[in-house]
Amino acid sequence: MNFDLITSKENPLFKEIRNLQATGSKGHKARLASGRALLEGIHLVQTWVGDPALSTLLTSEIGLQNVEVSQAVYEHIEICPDTKVYQLDSALWDLLSELVNASHIAGLLDLPKSCLIPPQSIATLPGDVLILDRIQDAGNVGSILRTAAAAGFTQVIATTGCAHLWSSKVLRAGMGSHHLLDLYEGWSNQQVLSAVTAPMLAATADADCEIYSLQKKLQHPVAWIMGSEGQGVSEDLLAQAQGISIPIDARVESLNVSTAAAVCLFETLRVRRS
Repeated sequence: MNFDLITSKENPLFKEIRNLQATGSKGHKARLASGRALLEGIHLVQTWVGDPALSTLLTSEIGLQNVEVSQAVYEHIEICPDTKVYQLDSALWDLLSELVNASHIAGLLDLPKSCLIPPQSIATLPGDVLILDRIQDAGNVGSILRTAAAAGFTQVIATTGCAHLWSSKVLRAGMGSHHLLDLYEGWSNQQVLSAVTAPMLAATADADCEIYSLQKKLQHPVAWIMGSEGQGVSEDLLAQAQGISIPIDARVESLNVSTAAAVCLFETLRVRRS
């Protein structure tokens, strides 16, 4: 099968991909404008194989010689025949990929509707919710999303100031968990307070109430709030939430936010299973 060739960095699609890769607000604006995100690497592409949202695949002559890559490409286009497949010149691939020694495969994913709906148009978000309050480290955010998916918390809100959920670094750290989640980002604290209906629990180091005393509360829907690495949970969110602490050795100052999230979410899961 012959795929369309891209041989110039002036190609419009190649330029779009480079914009999607941009860090910070530039990349975020590009993703919202195009309604697409870039999946880099075989693991992320395999997660969406067979999903029509993976509307475009990108590989190279070298990539197609890799058994995993060619299998993913041909399996996806058999299930989703409308998929567009492009073969990049190998020299261009080196300009494109941020991954060292990775297999030559990437995809353009149509963003889910939850990402494109303005927060003000969502009246309520019932049920369990995980709220990420200005967590800036992309690795932490991706790790928390992976944990949320594993613990069955499928609704995640990221407030303004968080690492962008569909950025390349968060996607890689999330290891495919985005596929299982309903993600909302760019929300203000007021929009969170207006839409979330479950009681809010804020993980904070100095709270009197410990997580292991919440058996009754955790049996019902809750909204866990994880605060920024440096500043913790915002004052206006904290004012409407119950502060919850995780008991740790007094010689240790604090937990990494992704670790704290794992403790809170899996304690919730443990209580419900017991």
